[in-house]
Amino acid sequence: MIGRRDFLVGAALGGAAAALTAAASGLFIETAGGAPLSTDDILTALRERVDTTRQSVGIVAATFDANTQRIVPYGESDSKNNRALDGDTVFEIGSITKVFTALLLAEMVTRGEVALDDPVSKYLPDRVRVPESRGKQIALWHLASHTSGLPREPAGFVFRDDIDPYAAFTTDQLYSAVANSYPQYEPGSISTYSNLGFGLLGHVLALRANASYEELIISRICDPLNLADTRASLTPSMQERLAQGHRADLKPAMNWDLPPAIAGAGALRSTANDLVRFMRATCLPDPQGQLSKAAALLLETRRPHIFGNSYYLGWQVRKANGDEIIRHGGATGGYCGHVGFSTKLKSGAIVLSNTAIYMIDDLGFHLANPAFNVADYLPKVTVDQGVLASYGGVYELTPTFSITIRAADGHLFGRGTGQSEFELFAESENRFFLRIVDAQVTFLHNKDELVDRLVWHQNGRDQYCPRIN
Repeated sequence: MIGRRDFLVGAALGGAAAALTAAASGLFIETAGGAPLSTDDILTALRERVDTTRQSVGIVAATFDANTQRIVPYGESDSKNNRALDGDTVFEIGSITKVFTALLLAEMVTRGEVALDDPVSKYLPDRVRVPESRGKQIALWHLASHTSGLPREPAGFVFRDDIDPYAAFTTDQLYSAVANSYPQYEPGSISTYSNLGFGLLGHVLALRANASYEELIISRICDPLNLADTRASLTPSMQERLAQGHRADLKPAMNWDLPPAIAGAGALRSTANDLVRFMRATCLPDPQGQLSKAAALLLETRRPHIFGNSYYLGWQVRKANGDEIIRHGGATGGYCGHVGFSTKLKSGAIVLSNTAIYMIDDLGFHLANPAFNVADYLPKVTVDQGVLASYGGVYELTPTFSITIRAADGHLFGRGTGQSEFELFAESENRFFLRIVDAQVTFLHNKDELVDRLVWHQNGRDQYCPRIN
């Protein structure tokens, strides 16, 4: 889903952005520095993801600095016209859209149309109730920095592999979801990831400007930066260059078309070439260039994140190796992407994949600064089908969140409450790892040798989940 790096534990406990940690086999190995990567180095990393670990059908990677740009594709677009992957191949970019939405807010601030401290309620119909916490109202900057306290998704929202989950989401549903929410924290105090909050931000800005969200993005950001291939609605040319999306099992996935009510959270499609131009304009801006004041506004104030990292307006921050990577990731039902910029080396990277396996941030960090090593994925171990079948059941993580495990055709799968199914890969007979997020599972037996619980390992925590069915 959009920005689903806090998969499972995030959904259960309200956490966010676990993707700033590692890949499925362990934490990033961090070193003191690294030499610039050659094209062959990048191709080797892409082949590993596409051919060896089968985490994508096709990837386009880009590196850039102020003066140079390099595009390295590998794999297949798998589109109907079988067009070769390149810098103009179109991908859904999911939550990378949020940086565009935050920049739109900043642009409207520089015009004097809105102020960061304006309460959200100022631009909504009087009938819409916006929740408060301790008498503090939710302001526009709270939405842009994930500090509104609003939940990640509307209550009862369900993600499945066979549907576009946002397709029928209406403005009235947005208003109802906001009105029925209660901030998890006092607005402005701490960041917790919220698609609902960014959807509301895009909607409010559109109301203020009396234009659609897409019209604003095109006229205020894409046109000034010459981003002809960044749109919510595909142009005929973009449709011809659209890579086919794939689920985590590498089967074709349906495209997501986010409606106006939630568009600001993840509606955009784009290309590596367009995203390089966008990143240069926001992370390496010409002081006299288009949108330079708005881009600078995004990075003025940092807010703490619940898991120890931090957010600017729109941007997330990964701090390690004596560097800070300004970045954002995004994912939909068939795609995932990463944009990042090394503040130390003044270089950046784009990684776009036509498969919804979300562990590509390590590639993005490595391409921006080679001191960040790519993850070393464990080989899969074969486990007897009878043993796999013994793990099938429902395990309770919290009173409102459980994990359903099933075995089929020599594979083991899990599904968290309200989430898509994921495959578990064996590293031993009773310990498994995920390739969509940095998490592991250990199945445990009671004294009668019956599987009665599992341990969920994620974000440095071990959570015991009793089997309830």
